[in-house]
Amino acid sequence: MIYFLLVLSIPFTSAGQTPANIDQEKLLEYYQSQRYLEAADYLNTVYSPDTEIPKELAQIAYTNLMAGNLPLAEKNYLKLYKQQPTSLPILFSLASIARRRGDDAKAKLHYLEIIKLDSLNFNVYKQMANMILIPMSPEKIYYLKKANAIQPTDADIAFDLSSSLSMIKKNDSAYVVLQTALAADTSNMALLKAKMPICIFLLKIDETIKTGDQLMAYGDSSSYVLNNLGKAYYLLKNYKRALDLFLTIEKMQQQNESTLFYTSICYRELHNYSNAAAYMKLAVKDGISPYVYKYYKVLGEIYEKQKLIKNANQAYLKSLEFDHDGSVYYNLGLINDFKLNNKKEALRYYNRYLASKPNSENLKEVIDYVKSRVDELTQDPARAK
Repeated sequence: MIYFLLVLSIPFTSAGQTPANIDQEKLLEYYQSQRYLEAADYLNTVYSPDTEIPKELAQIAYTNLMAGNLPLAEKNYLKLYKQQPTSLPILFSLASIARRRGDDAKAKLHYLEIIKLDSLNFNVYKQMANMILIPMSPEKIYYLKKANAIQPTDADIAFDLSSSLSMIKKNDSAYVVLQTALAADTSNMALLKAKMPICIFLLKIDETIKTGDQLMAYGDSSSYVLNNLGKAYYLLKNYKRALDLFLTIEKMQQQNESTLFYTSICYRELHNYSNAAAYMKLAVKDGISPYVYKYYKVLGEIYEKQKLIKNANQAYLKSLEFDHDGSVYYNLGLINDFKLNNKKEALRYYNRYLASKPNSENLKEVIDYVKSRVDELTQDPARAK
């Protein structure tokens, strides 16, 4: 809205064309009620589609931008750009449109033009950094650093930069970035949360606990805060307090591989070895993909296609270490029955397949076949040896 009012007030002039008379109050009413499509339609009835008058182009471009007609908005901003190639608002608008249309390469070109014109423009560096999705990208970190140098107290940039620096193991630098931003906003919860794992890495344990207590005083008792507090108390060898925090996370049903691991080692340090073993098993289970058994099953099928029967058998057995899938028992039964000529093992796996209670409707033919093979192998002990 502010930009639109500025557009209305700019005394543009253009040789060879006379500005059209427009009802500014009517146009303003459309904007105030956010009826941008109606505003765009109204401008179409007043302005020539071939206008080159800057004020008219600016109104058409902005109105269509707000109405979501990005191609028409871009077309008119490009006309303005030819007349005013050093206008930062026009360049920012063109970059924004390019991004919304999924053309980041074009947006980047516009942003680079802005940098040439204004190397201390905070917003352009922020936008350039936002375009790069990989946090550890050197290019992203470069733009974040440029933006942070211009506005070191901007919380969003400080958060992103500290996170990226932490990921590349530059925690000292990340800490400085956060401390500078927190000096201007001591109760910024996002920055305080980002600070906790960095302090743990730097072994600033007392500061970690102070930060965690501060967040909890602000009402944040999330598993993230409790987890980092638990790690801090563990490093202080206060295993009882650490264990209480990790068990609280479990009660919240937000445990994960890391919290289960720390729960286990806290129990270990407290000489409760039965619980230590139980939680370490849970940590191992949580750390393994629930689909591993499927991967080994498919690997077994691939080996079968290659006629690598022993390899296939081993892959199927490995699958069963992670999940007792009935179809794997069936595959093992077939392999041992017809490829390895181990009838006794085949009978065992066929029985396990039936015990897995396969779907009797969808797998009727398979079930009937397995039952027939079980009968044959059971009735002829010689074949089952």
